[in-house]
Amino acid sequence: MPEIVASLPVLTVVAVLAYLLGSVPFGVVITRALGLGDLRKLGSGNIGATNVLRTGNKAAALATLLLDAAKGGIAVLIARYAVGEDAAQVAGLAAFLGHLYPVWLKFRGGKGVATFLGILLALAWQVGLAACTTWAVAAVIWRISSLAALMAAAFSGLWLFVFDQGRMLALVFVLTVLVYIRHWANIQRLKAGTEPKIGAKKA
Repeated sequence: MPEIVASLPVLTVVAVLAYLLGSVPFGVVITRALGLGDLRKLGSGNIGATNVLRTGNKAAALATLLLDAAKGGIAVLIARYAVGEDAAQVAGLAAFLGHLYPVWLKFRGGKGVATFLGILLALAWQVGLAACTTWAVAAVIWRISSLAALMAAAFSGLWLFVFDQGRMLALVFVLTVLVYIRHWANIQRLKAGTEPKIGAKKA
């Protein structure tokens, strides 16, 4: 963890604003704007890019992926610039929680993979790039988005040590645990061999 320099009231404000930014459900907004229906009633019901892809609209899925990643990264960068490194990590956690449990959707959000990667890229771009590469390699080999996500999260701790970013260990540990919790149903399907592959129409 970085040294805590900012006051509690300042960190609280940072957390609240980052949470609200993270809560913006871009997948739902984009699919509605394009007339693709309510994303929560399509495919797996998840609000992330993988489920948007099941609508058949690749551009919408890509936009969702980029925007979900960007909201985590932007929250971190603004907090770092305005306050400092301690606030940046608080913002990253708060934005991630916002995506997982958005107030706008009655706290029923996504699984956080894109936001997780965006946060890593903003905090330490080398770690984020390595995690993105891990996801991409796993996705190409197995063509299962959830497996790629779980591998990217699991390997992120290793990349922290490779790139000497131990100050992020506590945060990344918490984010990784949350990713695994949110993917619990996927883990069960992976064990059963029933997890759908990327591009499949149904969950």
